[in-house]
Amino acid sequence: MLDVFYPVLRSLLFKLDPETAHDWTLTLMGAAPRQPLRWLGGGCVPAVPCRVMGLDFPNPVGLAAGLDKNGECINAWSALGFGFVEIGTVTPRPQPGNPKPRLFRLPQAQALINRMGFNNKGVDYLVDRVRQARFQGVLGINIGKNADTPVERATEDYLICLRKVYAWASYVTVNISSPNTVGLRDLQYGAALEQLLSSLKTEQGRLAAEFGRYVPLVVKIAPDLGDADLPAVGQALRQHGIDGVIATNTTFSRAGVEGLAHAEQAGGLSGAPLLERSTAVVRQLAAILEGQVPIIAAGGIMSGADAAAKLAAGASLVQIYTGFIYRGPPLVREVVQALR
Repeated sequence: MLDVFYPVLRSLLFKLDPETAHDWTLTLMGAAPRQPLRWLGGGCVPAVPCRVMGLDFPNPVGLAAGLDKNGECINAWSALGFGFVEIGTVTPRPQPGNPKPRLFRLPQAQALINRMGFNNKGVDYLVDRVRQARFQGVLGINIGKNADTPVERATEDYLICLRKVYAWASYVTVNISSPNTVGLRDLQYGAALEQLLSSLKTEQGRLAAEFGRYVPLVVKIAPDLGDADLPAVGQALRQHGIDGVIATNTTFSRAGVEGLAHAEQAGGLSGAPLLERSTAVVRQLAAILEGQVPIIAAGGIMSGADAAAKLAAGASLVQIYTGFIYRGPPLVREVVQALR
């Protein structure tokens, strides 16, 4: 029944401005009772338990960061069947993000382009939402830097966020790959990456001793890293004992959407056109990391077969975002079933 219902709902939502539709959906989900949401998706999703990064997941399918930046609907996502939920990206201080419009649909390609720019209500607000949710599942919190923080001081912002979310997160993701914050992707290279990872691992150790609990650190990378860059990134992840890597964020590339309405808009492209490149990055990383750092695959998952391809390429977990916009809760069930 839901397979018929969601396309009707999507057609209504797609008549609205994309960001307006997004905001309305979060408001409705945040207010909805848990049981109707479970009927929409979660009740149909089988258990596929797995253990990654020392964490126990009820299934390997997660919600990618970006859909729920402020942690407004944490319990709702698990009710829809997600095995884990990642909220954020959150920054130390609230910020409005980039000017609107900043989110665009490309339905012919099952894609989105966004240049949101880490719009969020700040880390203190997010922590308060997590506290109120009392969520019992696996919760990732994705952290970034404020737009007006010079990239040379980015580590300070990441450390502020890490300290504030540590007690509430199952794992913490370090976002250094969004294309919508000037200079952010420079943190994926050379001395900047080494300094950031070293500082975060030192602080992780201190916080683990303080709270008596080890919270894994995950790094999210871009699909636009060159084949020559990936070995250096992989070496840095292994050298600094990073607990996981998300491959990948959105892309600057417009391959697969040429000539479509909105294709010329600035920002990161996500959805079906990203599948091939992001899966190639997973495959290359798996060979480089040799099983020492687990991979969470994101990018272009629009079906169960797409997710299975990610695991075949070397991923341990998957995350969906744009696929959920186009397919809705039925995609969660389909992907979980494909990974049984």
